[in-house]
Amino acid sequence: MPQFPTRAGLATVSALTALGAFVSMGTATAAETTLNGEWAPFTRCPVDAPAMLAADGLQKTPQCVASTSASGTIKLGETTVVTGKTDLQLGIVQNADGTSSVVAPPSGALVADSATVPGGLLGLMCPSQMPVITAICETLNNSGLNKITATMESVGAPYAFDQTAGILTDMPIVALPVRIHLENPLLGSKCYIGTAANPILLRPENRNYPEFGMSFFQGDGTPDEAGEMSRINLTGATQNDSSFAVPAATGCGLNVGLINAAVNAKTGLPSAAGHNSLTLNSTRTSLTGLNAPGTVAPDAGKVLAENRHSAVR
Repeated sequence: MPQFPTRAGLATVSALTALGAFVSMGTATAAETTLNGEWAPFTRCPVDAPAMLAADGLQKTPQCVASTSASGTIKLGETTVVTGKTDLQLGIVQNADGTSSVVAPPSGALVADSATVPGGLLGLMCPSQMPVITAICETLNNSGLNKITATMESVGAPYAFDQTAGILTDMPIVALPVRIHLENPLLGSKCYIGTAANPILLRPENRNYPEFGMSFFQGDGTPDEAGEMSRINLTGATQNDSSFAVPAATGCGLNVGLINAAVNAKTGLPSAAGHNSLTLNSTRTSLTGLNAPGTVAPDAGKVLAENRHSAVR
């Protein structure tokens, strides 16, 4: 049987799945490789990061997480956005004391289908009682300037992992500080909901237990019941967080004061906890690592990296 900490691994997997859904509001791009067999989902795992390579297999165990979701929704104040497909990948270093550290890929952890804010600018700030904003609204009808895209960005490292919550329901798994970048020519380049100092803080929870599966494979990804690697698969869980508050939008438009006020008035921001929600449907998450990392100590991180590189097609 695999020797990596199961509870810690499942907690990390569940938490990252929920984050992946939330970030599907935006689009990211990253070069991906094609990997053989059981390695296939882990195209962006940062196995060459110093923290991963330094994991010895005894006090620190290196693992890869890949999490995808097909769909979901997020409600911020008065606005609800349907999310698209997401792909979240991270390296995880499991510590002997049960804690874990997250390592993001160089290109960023999240890749997601783009989504459009319903109604665009017309829906986001029109109608308005402000004459200047009303004039803008009148120019937006049948205009390409109406479209708004939203991109989720991390503004701090995840923290407060709860290992037990990852395999249970209705318990916060992790704290995730994020902000949303609203993009449209009239909004300018610095229009955000949330900031580094005042982020949206997500604490996702499982609403049902995921289906559990496990497979074994050789270092290059070839399926093999006697292989040195194993992969945990969690599928079908719905995750939700309805506890987070959402701050007001800031930095929107050339006349930021007027645009900010219009956006916040129409969308109901700031929005207190209890009035916002995140739901992720049909999650599919995998976690992989060495079955017996202690047998290759102190080089577990190096062996994991060599195995993944050998799987590149």
